[in-house]
Amino acid sequence: MVSAPPTFQTGFPIRPDRLVEAATPEDVREAVAYAGGRGLRVAAHSSGHGLPGPVEGGVLIATRALDSVTVDPARRTVRIGAGASWGRVIEAAAPHGLAPLNGSSPSVGAVSYTLGGGLGILAREFGYAADHVRSLDVVTADGTARRVTPEREPELFWGLRGGGHRLGVVTGLEIGLVAVERLYGGSIVFDGAWAGEVVRGYLEWTRTVPDTVTSSLAALVYPDLPQLPEELRGRYVISVRVAFTGDVAEGERLAAPLRAIGAGGSRGAAGSPVLSDSLREMPYTESHTIHSDPPFPHAYYGDSAVLGEPDAERTVQAFELAGPRAPMMTVVQLNHLGGALAARPEVPSAVPYRDAGFLLRLLSPLDGTEVGAVRALYGEVGRVLEPAVLGRSLNFSFGGGDRTAGFHEAETAKRLAGLVSQYDPAGLFGGPYGA
Repeated sequence: MVSAPPTFQTGFPIRPDRLVEAATPEDVREAVAYAGGRGLRVAAHSSGHGLPGPVEGGVLIATRALDSVTVDPARRTVRIGAGASWGRVIEAAAPHGLAPLNGSSPSVGAVSYTLGGGLGILAREFGYAADHVRSLDVVTADGTARRVTPEREPELFWGLRGGGHRLGVVTGLEIGLVAVERLYGGSIVFDGAWAGEVVRGYLEWTRTVPDTVTSSLAALVYPDLPQLPEELRGRYVISVRVAFTGDVAEGERLAAPLRAIGAGGSRGAAGSPVLSDSLREMPYTESHTIHSDPPFPHAYYGDSAVLGEPDAERTVQAFELAGPRAPMMTVVQLNHLGGALAARPEVPSAVPYRDAGFLLRLLSPLDGTEVGAVRALYGEVGRVLEPAVLGRSLNFSFGGGDRTAGFHEAETAKRLAGLVSQYDPAGLFGGPYGA
């Protein structure tokens, strides 16, 4: 066994037999060929945000050094190396008035995120990141480096976008950018005592907004730590996070119903449900402040449920189960889908569940908490929401890599299995491996 590279997810042991710190795509090709010749399993690792579980034995290919980012402003595209984070892509695109379809955390690996579909902060307006991919460079299990496009190996191009890491090690890709320099966004944070009203009000609000509004609802009990703002320490809060590409006046109008939840006192006054309100116009380079995801490595477990149209009272109950009475700290997040996410792209991809209305995500820190207890809680939440559950999200299965059911609809899963049989008949890549 060898020591592993630094990883954002610290909750699972990473103990490969061989570690390859790839400096070039050729290093990746040689590592895959080496593993294939010896019947060793292969996993790839960039930032380590979405590790599906422990890595024991085999060959681990660390791609963090493949971090090139090259913007073509005329074509509105960017070529991204497998180790590059979204933060680097955002910084490179911004001087050209462009933005990528990144997620909420700037430290997530851009390529791995995209292979799982890529549900970003502007997703309802522009769709999944995977649908904007122009080409991919991938090393398949036979040790062949391939440039995959819609014209060249179209079936593999379909499967890599939304199918995850099961078909090879992607060393880089080219993807389209969007003309966004600024946005109206931020969060409204409510006292958790109003969680039921906020959940109901949010679900009602999502029925009224245009596709240019992408939002989510998240609740958690903050730990009582001195590094947190005093008003949040040890407190149960529920937040609505918003990203809107229109002007400020229209953004304020659209946000008004959210601010009216629990109306009856002035904002910030004693008894008001609103603890803070950061909605504002911002440069796209500040878009990470909308969610303010933790920037430091830590141990966590997470899972998800892709939903159709969930019943409001069942959704309230799900939030209650993961709230202050839960046996462990749990972050529960509800993402509003629809809009461009429901569109069928001109070049189809393996991204599943396009008719879904929402995505529920659960995440629990693992320090001192048993995974079995976390799974039991998630099972309770799942049973409450079961009438609306369509499946699970590949990008948001943190630590649940031993449970791969539900990531794709039956026909898509069957088609992906056929691709695996063609490109990885010996099962070198084993299973999904997150961003």
